[in-house]
Amino acid sequence: MNIGNAAKASGVTSKMIRYYESIGLVGKAERTESGYRQYTDKEIQTLRFIKRSRDLGFSLGRIKTLLELWQDKTRKSADVKKLARQYIIELDQDIEKLRSIRDQLQHMSDCCRGDNRADCPIIDDLASCGISPKFLPPNQ
Repeated sequence: MNIGNAAKASGVTSKMIRYYESIGLVGKAERTESGYRQYTDKEIQTLRFIKRSRDLGFSLGRIKTLLELWQDKTRKSADVKKLARQYIIELDQDIEKLRSIRDQLQHMSDCCRGDNRADCPIIDDLASCGISPKFLPPNQ
């Protein structure tokens, strides 16, 4: 199957298939005499694996590791679980960071009158880099 059909079958764009090939995430596709890439069902399955992994937010480095584990029939499921658990810890940290950012923005938004006046606590906070005005050095 050509790259266009492989893209449709896998849900991965042709551009991304070429990119994954260029970085070694997938092997070089066989080529026809006229130079067109040809993909097998196995390669489509690999592209779908990559797509699903990307949909879950795995980095390309982790996907490479997951592909190696997937292809290794002697793998231990504990190795796969360890990788997933580490990613979960990082996701939890990201979620906490986003909650903190959201809470800060909510507080600034709640403090802003949102009227026709120029004074705005949101702008003031951004200008102070989040440092309380009482900690800023006096104007010179």
